Amino acid sequence: MWTLTTDKDWASLSEQFDWVREMEDVPQDPVHHAEGNVAIHTRMVLEALQQLEAYKNLTAQEQELLWAGALLHDVEKRSTTGHEADGSITSRGHSKKGALTARQILYRQQPTPFFLREQIVQLVRYHGMPIWAIERRDPTRMIIETSEMVDTKLLSLLARADALGRTCSDQKELLYRIDLFEALCQEQDCWGQPRAFHTPHARFHYFYKEDSAPGFVPFDEFGATVVMMCGLPGAGKDTYVQQYYKDWPVINLDEIRRKNKIAPTDKSGNGTVVQLAKERAREYLRRKQHFVWNATNITRQMRAQLVELFVTYKAYVKMVYIEVPYARLHVQNKAREAMVPKNAVDKLTSKLEVPAPWEAHEVSYEVS
Repeated sequence: MWTLTTDKDWASLSEQFDWVREMEDVPQDPVHHAEGNVAIHTRMVLEALQQLEAYKNLTAQEQELLWAGALLHDVEKRSTTGHEADGSITSRGHSKKGALTARQILYRQQPTPFFLREQIVQLVRYHGMPIWAIERRDPTRMIIETSEMVDTKLLSLLARADALGRTCSDQKELLYRIDLFEALCQEQDCWGQPRAFHTPHARFHYFYKEDSAPGFVPFDEFGATVVMMCGLPGAGKDTYVQQYYKDWPVINLDEIRRKNKIAPTDKSGNGTVVQLAKERAREYLRRKQHFVWNATNITRQMRAQLVELFVTYKAYVKMVYIEVPYARLHVQNKAREAMVPKNAVDKLTSKLEVPAPWEAHEVSYEVS
């Protein structure tokens, strides 16, 4: 069984992890956190979590996973905390940044099995969502999307512990909001499980088209199939393509760079590389010819732009995410003909966003 640490005494945690020690120096707004700094709040959250009956009923592995999510949930308040004009303290954006940091910690420093790691990352990313979901313009869509990323039962437990592990005047209101979140999840059949869709295309269509209903089943009328590779340099994308798609045309951004003598660190040159690659893709798409797009594609924004291009031509898009352990990543990168400098790989690693299941018609995770 995986565990972040077997010694969960706070003094020991502070000694083991620098990011735990740094919580002591991060203030919080007294209106919402009269208990004090982030360290005090996090300790209270852990204590509250372990007292919840639903937590006690989890499997041992689920408890370890959720405990780690609670420990990390406010890890990036250290970098996002500041003062508003009225003097109040805010930490806007700490959940999103905290998710990236949690992934780095659990990938590079404390190696964690992929699917456990990603659950912890998404717990950090969405830990405040059960409280605020009801205020969103489309809370149903938000909840269905979240259920694709993380177990909503575990998320609700973390949110409840987060509300109980603080001193504030609106605690009852926070807990009521979490009750509403749970009820909405149950109503939408995504309580502790992803929302079920009739077809992969139906799921993709729902998330791709803002005005789509979750029960709508679009007609499957596809042209080309595009396999979009995703992964850090050295992860093994080229090997995967050679093994499974050796007879397909491949648009390889590294090859285009080499052909045009453009360095991976040349930002303006990279724009030229992408434009050349997109033009070649359009040629295949017009002919309805299957092909592979082989590049890092490590951020959601980057992937979304490509998916937009492909589906414009009615392509069926399959994303393949490749990952190997951090140490092996650097070994394989060194062995590449087009080796990327170690510091550049680490910079890309810090920006990595693992593809969500709904980003394409099909998403495959090939993880060593």
